[in-house]
Amino acid sequence: MKRRHLLASLAAWPLAAAGFGKAMAAGTDGTAGRRSIAQMQQDWRQFVAKGADVAESTAPLNKSEAEWKGSLPEQQFYVLRKEGTERPFTSPLNDEKRRGLFVCAGCALPHFTSEMKFDSGTGWPSFFTSIPGHLATRQDYLLIVPRTEYHCVRCGGHQGHVFDDGPPPTGQRWCNNGVAQRFIPATGKA
Repeated sequence: MKRRHLLASLAAWPLAAAGFGKAMAAGTDGTAGRRSIAQMQQDWRQFVAKGADVAESTAPLNKSEAEWKGSLPEQQFYVLRKEGTERPFTSPLNDEKRRGLFVCAGCALPHFTSEMKFDSGTGWPSFFTSIPGHLATRQDYLLIVPRTEYHCVRCGGHQGHVFDDGPPPTGQRWCNNGVAQRFIPATGKA
């Protein structure tokens, strides 16, 4: 990570934490009337629009660095392949409220549904759970303090970090870089 991006990320943390605290205090975590986590994780395919460009397999993709660089815009390459972080409050996906599916911008593997999303107030799209088997985690020491980084199991693209300050019932906040995702609106009834 470049020094200026590291410094910008560190400077954004107090603002993000304050915004998250306000969102939770205001009761905007969206827990009312929610289906069970197991149901959400199991039924994610109901959010796939007919004919949508969505990966069906989690089998790993093997692309060279040059192939990734040639197929991704600069900001997506920086986040997905170099484990970068976009500035908070810059992604349109942060405000996305429609019913649909959030897929990897690198390989179209589904990671989250709109039902799993909540407004954390941090400036990055946040989710309280994920689609099982589609993301993998590892420890990240880029900011010295250990964090849990997660990435796409299909292409290995960096998505974000998991924190334990999310809403009930999981208590998780999957804090995702919006540029690392693509949103596909669902069709049909809920």
